[in-house]
Amino acid sequence: MRKITYAEAIREAIRTEMSANQRVFLLGEDIGVYGGAFGVTKGLLQEFGKERVRDTPISELGITGVAVGAALTGMRPIVDIQFSDFITLAADQIVNQAAKIRYMYGGKGSVPLVIRTPSGSGTGAAAQHSQSLEAWMTHIPGLKVVQPATAYDAKGLMKSAIMDDNPVLFYEHKLLYKTIDDVPVESYDIPLGKADIKRAGQDATVVATGSMVHIALQAAKQLEKEEIHVEVIDPRTLVPFDEQTIIRSVQKTNRLIVVHEAVKRGGYGAEIASMIAEKAFHHLHAPIKRLGGQPIPIPNNKKLEAAAVPQVDDIVLAVKEICRSPVR
Repeated sequence: MRKITYAEAIREAIRTEMSANQRVFLLGEDIGVYGGAFGVTKGLLQEFGKERVRDTPISELGITGVAVGAALTGMRPIVDIQFSDFITLAADQIVNQAAKIRYMYGGKGSVPLVIRTPSGSGTGAAAQHSQSLEAWMTHIPGLKVVQPATAYDAKGLMKSAIMDDNPVLFYEHKLLYKTIDDVPVESYDIPLGKADIKRAGQDATVVATGSMVHIALQAAKQLEKEEIHVEVIDPRTLVPFDEQTIIRSVQKTNRLIVVHEAVKRGGYGAEIASMIAEKAFHHLHAPIKRLGGQPIPIPNNKKLEAAAVPQVDDIVLAVKEICRSPVR
């Protein structure tokens, strides 16, 4: 066990799987000599060569189409889409091809494809490079959607994503690349569809995704000073989704807050809230609260950018409100 960054953990998982399986290869813009937009693929070109680390033209649709074809012929490609906003340019290949092929061919064909993509705000990259669009992909049958919040989770989930025989969207929040965590040297995998309780508590459950996991943990630490003990759960994967861990937590705490950076309207938090409303409603002592991004394009200005997505104070206030609500 040693401390490494989120970016290094992802690179380590990719390197391990490329060393173990000649069918695993990378393709994307500036992933070779430059090492990727955020440095995740740094050094892999020198280690594995141009055949397996392929710099591509600027065409997300073309890159993804090539990867789908390669996957169908037995390869296990890892696509690097520089910003998750640009998935919109590759949507036809992802939504109408990769996600559908296994079903359309009765299981005789599979698309073992990983699409890595940085998402989220906080870097001043403005409206076209800062979106959180993961809820779009969760709506498509045939796709798996992963959103790790820590370096430890990123390494284990990346290995599982590469080994999976289905297309996987792997969302990496840009603010997390430099965060540090204890990560084992040896290879390990984290099953897709298994949530993690990042902090135990009994007064309220906060389900947070991506970078919001760290914001929720800061809020929980602050609330503990006031004798309010919050349980923070990170789903880690949105598809498949671990319902039971969250249901058990709500049965214990009787309160639920869902937090994500993506715009609140139509965000994945609504899916979590409705699941609890359907399956654990009678355990709730207060209405479910959802915290999400404002329905605006992400601003470039730092103060406005911060105001556009949930912050620590927003979670603290929401927890206090539901904890003080009269028991239903």
